Amino acid sequence: MNPSISAASVIAAGLAVGLASIGPGVGQGTAAGQAVEGIARQPEAEGKTRGTSLLSLAFTEALTIYGSVVALASSFANPFV
Repeated sequence: MNPSISAASVIAAGLAVGLASIGPGVGQGTAAGQAVEGIARQPEAEGKTRGTSLLSLAFTEALTIYGSVVALASSFANPFV
């Protein structure tokens, strides 16, 4: 395998994981903060707020997992081999 292609795929994998983690990380922090703020304002709506918050955090976490899959695919399933 060409060393420059191997190095480029490793760099691409690192960038894929890094960039795929930035957005969901910021989104999860914002969502969790807003959920806590909503529970503090209306404690009687805690059950609905918590359930919706956990569901949205799970969907946001899936984006990071997709980035990790892309990184693994670009590392191990290199079409230039």
